[in-house]
Amino acid sequence: MVVGDTGSVRTIPLRLEFAICSRVMLSEQLRRGGVVGAGGAGFPTHVKAQARVEYVIANGAECEPLIHKDVELMQRYPGEVLEGLALMALGDFYPSGDEYELVYHATGRLIPPAGIPLQVGCVVNNVETLYQVRQAAAGIPVTRKFLTVCGAVREPMTLWAPIGMRFRELLDVAGGARVADPVLFVNGLMMGTLCTDLEEVVTKTTGGLIVLPSNHYLVTRRTRTQEEMNRIGKSACDQCSYCTELCPRYLLGYEVMPHKVMRGLGFSTTGAQHWDQWAELCCSCGICTLYACPEDLYPKEACDQAKGDRRAAGLRFVQEAPVQVHPMKEYRGVPLSQLRQRLQVEEYECPTPYAEIALQPSRVRIPWKQHAGEPAQPLVSVGQHVHVGDVLGAPAPGMLGAMVHASIDGRVQSISNREVVLASAGVDAG
Repeated sequence: MVVGDTGSVRTIPLRLEFAICSRVMLSEQLRRGGVVGAGGAGFPTHVKAQARVEYVIANGAECEPLIHKDVELMQRYPGEVLEGLALMALGDFYPSGDEYELVYHATGRLIPPAGIPLQVGCVVNNVETLYQVRQAAAGIPVTRKFLTVCGAVREPMTLWAPIGMRFRELLDVAGGARVADPVLFVNGLMMGTLCTDLEEVVTKTTGGLIVLPSNHYLVTRRTRTQEEMNRIGKSACDQCSYCTELCPRYLLGYEVMPHKVMRGLGFSTTGAQHWDQWAELCCSCGICTLYACPEDLYPKEACDQAKGDRRAAGLRFVQEAPVQVHPMKEYRGVPLSQLRQRLQVEEYECPTPYAEIALQPSRVRIPWKQHAGEPAQPLVSVGQHVHVGDVLGAPAPGMLGAMVHASIDGRVQSISNREVVLASAGVDAG
């Protein structure tokens, strides 16, 4: 089953002349290939590759404004994606993103509160993860990432980038920034992170780089401190409840109520915990903060803080009421065109066509941790020559993690607790 960016759902009969390996063999191939969730969460795919489910859902419903890399990947590599889908029909992948909405849209099933798709017989895989599954089954490890470079750049595009390549170099490939003081949103405007350091590098979970000027509305909002957000919310929130009424999780029937969390900002720590429980099932999608709130407040950030506070205090909210879809759910969707206008980025919406460019950076910095779980441990030494696909590190025995592989041919220049630096042939390794 494939869910595309238009929201359409198709069940595809698979007649592939491809060797379907056993669950155990596939899990081992995924482990050796270093495959992790490419949609953003980075959970090691081999861990769940032996479970049995009724539905396998390919997640191509790319919803972050301006990023189109999944569309380009499906258009460019449909065969590989379907082969990966056929392989993963043998197993399971822990979800990334909000599969609650996706599973309901595709199957009509509601995941239990705080549960996972496996509990309702489903598994959701990002389409790029499926591509990497197919590659790993063929003995090709993860050494590059499919991503979009867009926003205020001269040539928006989608391309393959070696893991460890600097963001600055990718902007140059896209013709450079069209603004004097660029900043980046990595992996999306809604749920991504703000990055001002162009020396940061591509990892296995980098899905897109959105360039905006440093004085943009979204940058200004994101650079406020949590204390400033809370102070503004405490003084300005009038409890209109729009944040709750447009919350995707609330509309599915989960007890997520951002307006009550905002109400709790005015209470003491003890009182706040009572209101904070309404944040526990929040998926941090950002609709409440960046679209619903007429006062430009920060209910999503209040929910993020509340979830952290409750975890630190050892508290856990269990929804007792049955999950029941809100009768107005189908009428409260958020069109992407309206969302882009609300975010003040409509001028940057444009195609990001695939660019077949063989990038050869002179150096790459490859982090040991690009996934959920523990960092990989070095298996190479300084001065050692490596080739693309060679194993650089692996998780300690018995620990959750993923292998890390060389993305260029070259020499190991340095090793630290955070990363390994490779220099290509001809570059001083000193």
